[in-house]
Amino acid sequence: MNTSPDTNSYTSTVTAGPGGAMTDEVGIITGDLTIATTLLPDGHAARVTIQYTGAKEWYTLTGSPAPIPQGGLAAYHRDLLGRIRRGQGATAT
Repeated sequence: MNTSPDTNSYTSTVTAGPGGAMTDEVGIITGDLTIATTLLPDGHAARVTIQYTGAKEWYTLTGSPAPIPQGGLAAYHRDLLGRIRRGQGATAT
């Protein structure tokens, strides 16, 4: 998991499980993906974007922006990675 110096964003690569991850723009995407989770200025929600690793286009993970749980942004990002690894049309919420 890569972090920026201010830890307001996290970027990681993950291989989606069966059924992949759901995006607003193109529906389900599968395979090797890059996930970026960015804290919004209000400090209570995050924007989650996703792309095929190495591609130029980024998509919105369905359900984004999403509220940040008690554990904070890092915990939320780790949880997202786990859900995407499991697949089944993973979303941000």
